[in-house]
Amino acid sequence: MRAVVFAYHNVGARCLRVLLARGMRVELVLSHPDDPAENLWFERVADVAAEHAIPLLLVEQSLTAEQIERVRSLRADYVFSFYFRRMLPQAVLESARVAALNMHGSLLPRYRGRAPVNWAVLHGEAETGATLHEMQAKPDAGDIVAQQAVPILPDDTAREVFDKVTVAAEIALWQVMPRLLRGEVPRRANRLEQGSYFGGRKPEDGRIDWALASGQVYNLIRAVAPPYPGAFFEIGARRLIVARARPAAAALAACLPPGAPGVRLCAGQVLARCGDGGVLHLQQVWDSTRPGLALQTGELEPLLANRP
Repeated sequence: MRAVVFAYHNVGARCLRVLLARGMRVELVLSHPDDPAENLWFERVADVAAEHAIPLLLVEQSLTAEQIERVRSLRADYVFSFYFRRMLPQAVLESARVAALNMHGSLLPRYRGRAPVNWAVLHGEAETGATLHEMQAKPDAGDIVAQQAVPILPDDTAREVFDKVTVAAEIALWQVMPRLLRGEVPRRANRLEQGSYFGGRKPEDGRIDWALASGQVYNLIRAVAPPYPGAFFEIGARRLIVARARPAAAALAACLPPGAPGVRLCAGQVLARCGDGGVLHLQQVWDSTRPGLALQTGELEPLLANRP
């Protein structure tokens, strides 16, 4: 069996390795060039292609006519999309002799669309996973081919969940590969009416409203914690990123006097009271101009000393 693979990020790299390990002949890989403005904390699909001497094409904003024709001319049995950042045109989907399949980072039909791991953590889900499904013109809407669930623990950040989802994608693809190599594509309905759809997220969506319940604030912090842009609050002109937090232990929370929601220093620790009275322990706070460098208590003290 022969395949063309559109891939990016860790899921792309791992799933490409699965195809090769199972004996799929990958004729061509299409990926994205590195973005110098992005925090590149993930594995490069281009490196995997080079390691296995697979021809590689890089796609900027959209596929060119020449790239589409190159894919169509190969008449591959499968077209795979593994965390590729663009919707594939119908001409590419129709070029697959057996099926065009996409790997999505949720348990479809839930969390269709963009940033599924971040949205799942933000909503306090206890489980997510990866789904291999048939591609259609509508995003994440085709029949489900394979699926693997993973747990989301109460203190997991989105990065930790994404690492689990990467493994889930690898397992789901590995288990279904013997059938795909025989030209068999198991399918079950992707019941969209039972699911949900979410759009992309911007860094500004990480702004913290301390008047919200502590669980909501904590989920936001976990959902966008580094290497994602981070949840933040502002003191004057300074933007501070909460890189790591936990619900405050009872003894620590008790030292914080009653008051309005907001951030305070207490017993040498940075605490935040939320709208429901719950208290979060902000264990690591960064200045947005110095990402990755935690502010010390002495640096925060003058900022927080006069807070009401």
